[in-house]
Amino acid sequence: MNVVFDLGAVLIGWEPARLVQAHFPQRAPTEAAAMQLARALFQHEDWLNFDAGLRSLDDVVARSAQRLELPAHQLQDLLGPLGERLQPIPETEALLRALHAHRARQPGLRLFYLSNMPQPYARALERRLGLFECFDGGVFSGDVKRIKPHEEIYQLLAWRHQLEAERTLFIDDTAANVEMARALGWSAIHCTAPAALPAQVWKRLAEQAGSPR
Repeated sequence: MNVVFDLGAVLIGWEPARLVQAHFPQRAPTEAAAMQLARALFQHEDWLNFDAGLRSLDDVVARSAQRLELPAHQLQDLLGPLGERLQPIPETEALLRALHAHRARQPGLRLFYLSNMPQPYARALERRLGLFECFDGGVFSGDVKRIKPHEEIYQLLAWRHQLEAERTLFIDDTAANVEMARALGWSAIHCTAPAALPAQVWKRLAEQAGSPR
């Protein structure tokens, strides 16, 4: 069985509304305003192109500051060191480590990541976080110039690691990404509550182990 994890909001904390509220309280005085500003920043084509390795950090800061009428130095303070600040979610990091240990009893179990992540943050996370030692491999969008939910990035992971669709479980917090995985024949979990994820994953693995080969 292959288990493929998204990182942000699944294994690593990602709360964009809180980030913008902390750095731009005057523009995000309420939760609704913070969510609106976070969408405008992190779901815009400029940011998606940063995710895909098509824009630099300096470029996305300059473009976003102009577009959203935000002070560029404050935006740099938010985005520049972000890779150094992101932290694992304890419940799901514990799940990943438990799955890694479980491979001694289930040798066919392999663990991967598939993440929309700009290169600067990807390198920082690889350097900082020990959870990467649990993976058999993975793909960052910034390294391959493709982002989820485009089919190519899923197919690239599958090709690199010979993933059989019927033996692959994908976990992501974004519905569109989950839908693409299912369209490719993978089973998938839409992770909306990380604390609930361990029970869901162990249940899927038990079901897979009990199914005929």
